[in-house]
Amino acid sequence: MDALKQAGRERVFVDHGVSGTLVRRPELDKMLDHLRQGQDEVVVWKLDRLGCNTRHLLELIDDLESRGIHFRSLTKGISTIGPMGTAMLTVMSAFAQLGRDQLAERTKAGMAAAAAEHGGKAGRREVTTAHAKVKRARDLKDQGLKPADIGKVIGASRATVYRCLGLGRE
Repeated sequence: MDALKQAGRERVFVDHGVSGTLVRRPELDKMLDHLRQGQDEVVVWKLDRLGCNTRHLLELIDDLESRGIHFRSLTKGISTIGPMGTAMLTVMSAFAQLGRDQLAERTKAGMAAAAAEHGGKAGRREVTTAHAKVKRARDLKDQGLKPADIGKVIGASRATVYRCLGLGRE
């Protein structure tokens, strides 16, 4: 936001809580409707802030250019004012898409490896009432220990102790 304000942008459109992988985003749609032909310029901090993938980004840029609206990326210093900028935009958006695809691929591979290592389920382990730590926590509570102390003994956070013992916050 600071970079956009320093670039002299009067109005900033931000889609909060909306995935950038979606083609339809409320604030993006508002911005596209708000733009005036031949008068405005779309400025983004990074290329991936505008389009959900390379094809979508290039379609948006093509639409903007056909309406006489220029595009500029602050971090890459790319502008569609000349033919070289448009060519560089195409190349840079392809690399940005490659980076997103590689990240997704690594994430999936990591989750699969974690699932294989932990018996088919990735993510946070489940704490069940049958679990030995829960039984130990109950025994310690019956002995009069406080949740924070129980957590230290069994190696769990105080919040986990509250949760597994069904206690309300005291």
